[in-house]
Amino acid sequence: MQYRTDIDGLRAVAVLSVILAHAGVPFLAGGFLGVDVFFVISGYLITQIIRSDLEAGRFSLLGFYERRVRRILPALLVVIAACIPFAIWLLLPDFLENFSQSVVATLLFSNNLLLAATSGYWEMESAFKPLLHTWSLGVEEQFYIVFPALMLLLVRLKRRGQIAVLALLAIFSLALAEHGWRPYQDASFYLPTTRAWELMVGSLASYVHRKNRSGSQALSLLVLLAVIAPMAAFTHETPSPSLWSAIPVLGTAAVLVFN
Repeated sequence: MQYRTDIDGLRAVAVLSVILAHAGVPFLAGGFLGVDVFFVISGYLITQIIRSDLEAGRFSLLGFYERRVRRILPALLVVIAACIPFAIWLLLPDFLENFSQSVVATLLFSNNLLLAATSGYWEMESAFKPLLHTWSLGVEEQFYIVFPALMLLLVRLKRRGQIAVLALLAIFSLALAEHGWRPYQDASFYLPTTRAWELMVGSLASYVHRKNRSGSQALSLLVLLAVIAPMAAFTHETPSPSLWSAIPVLGTAAVLVFN
């Protein structure tokens, strides 16, 4: 794929917003939306890669998973190894036990499921979980397990059929998210079923043929505001994921299409 600086720019916005939000920067309480931005980017790129390989007749599930492992596992192992001595040194026994569970769950790409069953993202005890941030990696990897197989089935359909199926799945996932934050707010935050629509929006954006049109750059800057403004306007009390999350999610997809 051709390297795109705009995608790296969006990644920078996503990562920095999460870091600054956790650092307590007052005007970025909604910086947790950086994860939503990242999900859209992931859905966009993965769909482009799979579709390109399928059209060229070179796609294989084994090769796809092998590339994901090579891309993710080395850095993940370094992060876990760096956390272990500090966890042993600093954490009280209960938190150390939880950390051990998180290490196992993270290596199995399922720390989001463990967190959904144990604590909410903004609860005080979450501040004592060094691997809290790996929940989003769990969502992505669970998506990667299912999505390539889905694309192998969808390739038999025409372009419009593929788009229709992905759009229906995205709407269903968004409906689950909008319902889920009310009775199951903590679980809804972490589960792949209520996050899939964000990846699917990125996937749908990959089907849009990008063209250089007059005003495209100005429009991309305008929709970038839809990504950044909610990071300043939203708070921990704003339901997430929910219909409110659609603002930065659609804004991210629009930047990818128009920039």
